[in-house]
Amino acid sequence: MQLGMVGLGKMGANMTTRLLRGGHEVAVFDHSTAALSLAVSAGAVGAASLAELVGKLDAPRAVWVMVPSGEATESTISQLAALLAAGDTIIDGGNSNYKDSMRRGVALRESGLTFVDVGTSGGVWGLTEGYALMIGGEAAPVERLRPIFSA
Repeated sequence: MQLGMVGLGKMGANMTTRLLRGGHEVAVFDHSTAALSLAVSAGAVGAASLAELVGKLDAPRAVWVMVPSGEATESTISQLAALLAAGDTIIDGGNSNYKDSMRRGVALRESGLTFVDVGTSGGVWGLTEGYALMIGGEAAPVERLRPIFSA
């Protein structure tokens, strides 16, 4: 399965590696060129911008946001919403406040996008042990993305 990953800190980078090992195709973006280069050397497809990342994905697209909660998540989701099309999905893995997640879900639905809130835990051990994912969202996109969550 194909996925876009935004944010290649310790969690995002290790999640990308785990997904690649699971046979998934992962396109990645991060403001850090070092983090981006490391993910590309592991087999990910690099993108120099969010627009380029979206362009590397086939519809229906799914983009997982693994940036710090708060303004970084808000800004990233807003930018992605302007780049994605109806039927695409934004996944927030940054443990946002549930009220923010509910608000984002409603706003994205009005644009024809789907939102899946995936509270993610596992730290650096997630790479070898797997991640604890608290998945919330509409049934159809969650089921479509289950292979990613299972990896």
